[in-house]
Amino acid sequence: MALPIEDIQEFSYAGEVVLEDRWWTAFEDENLNRLIDSALASNFDLAATWQSFLAAKATVTRETSDKWPQMEASAQTARNFPEPDFAGGENTQLGLSANYEVDLWGRVKTAVQAEKFRAEASLYDYRAAAISISAEIATTYYRLLAAKKQLRITENQITTNEDIIKLIRSRFVGGQIRAVDILRQAQLLESTKEQHLLIGSNVRLLEHQLAVLLGRQPQETIALEKKDLPALPEPPQAGLPLELIRRRPDIQQSYALLLAADRDMASAVRTKYPSLSLSTRGQLRSNNFDNLFDNWAYSLTGSLLTPLFYGRQLNAEVDRTEALKNQRLYEYGQVTLTAFQEVEDGLVQDRMQQRRLENIERQLELATKSNKQLRIEFLNGFSPYLDVLLGLDQEQQLRRDQVAAQAQRIAIRIGLYRALAGGFDTGRTLEN
Repeated sequence: MALPIEDIQEFSYAGEVVLEDRWWTAFEDENLNRLIDSALASNFDLAATWQSFLAAKATVTRETSDKWPQMEASAQTARNFPEPDFAGGENTQLGLSANYEVDLWGRVKTAVQAEKFRAEASLYDYRAAAISISAEIATTYYRLLAAKKQLRITENQITTNEDIIKLIRSRFVGGQIRAVDILRQAQLLESTKEQHLLIGSNVRLLEHQLAVLLGRQPQETIALEKKDLPALPEPPQAGLPLELIRRRPDIQQSYALLLAADRDMASAVRTKYPSLSLSTRGQLRSNNFDNLFDNWAYSLTGSLLTPLFYGRQLNAEVDRTEALKNQRLYEYGQVTLTAFQEVEDGLVQDRMQQRRLENIERQLELATKSNKQLRIEFLNGFSPYLDVLLGLDQEQQLRRDQVAAQAQRIAIRIGLYRALAGGFDTGRTLEN
């Protein structure tokens, strides 16, 4: 099946670092490695998706059984009253029968092929789910680290604001500051405390989310080593779009579903052809167990069934499966375009977020210098305290924004890794 996209273009930007299958190792974070390894074995959503794949494999085995003869054994015994037929009044039978459909046109074969492709699609769905789970854990983990860092920043800011209130109150006694300046500083202190409450609540929610992703109860405490946000490595190598098509499990899943729909249509077409069935039956019958094996009979029959008139039922089924095949083809194209967009978006966002973070860092550096100068001028009586207050508020907000921007850049990088990732070993096998 050809991809319904013409003239595939290369990605606008390509990094230099080759992305590993276990993409999260690029962060070089043992905490993250341990969390994801644990989740791959204990996450309930991932385990449920694996069971769906096992069910699809069982369906393949069930459909494959139609390629072999179906055999049945029967046994029967009865006693008749009155006894007109047999002197002993007993009717005992043993039988063996077999039925087999000769797959003249490959209808059974194509049906089995369709189920095999659906099983492959289920496996790719599991691999895509594993990538999604690992990305969600990494994003939640680093959001948690960022929230804890913001919590420490606000704690320090609360202490700083409390110290400033003590300072300006002493100056108020000496008549060097107005009462309204104390009120404004107290308002900033309360605003900082509010931020502390919001961030503290976010920390707890992220801890709950991470616990559930790991297959644990949200009440459990997850022990994590105190760690700062990581320095990101160089952007990954985007590669060629055709390589992405072969690598991404969601695209492979869509293609497998397309092939299954094609085999469904082929099977529907072959249903319009004649079918040949063979059957054989052997039977032992007697009026008592003593001479049961003295009387036996067998039969061998064959039947050829040709569809003549079904009120366009068979043609309608062919039309239906052909439409489904075309639907899968267009879905395959859309999934591919979406994958290209995710990579392009990730590449653009990664570069832009880096520039934004650099801009925030420059703003913070300027705000820190400006605020320091304003404090000196205020202490020397050259500037009103309102200027100091506004500068302090801006500096504190920029420090919190800096951490938020760092966390957002990590989340963007995780999204880019996810967009480029292929399948990886999750530790599950068919014996699990």
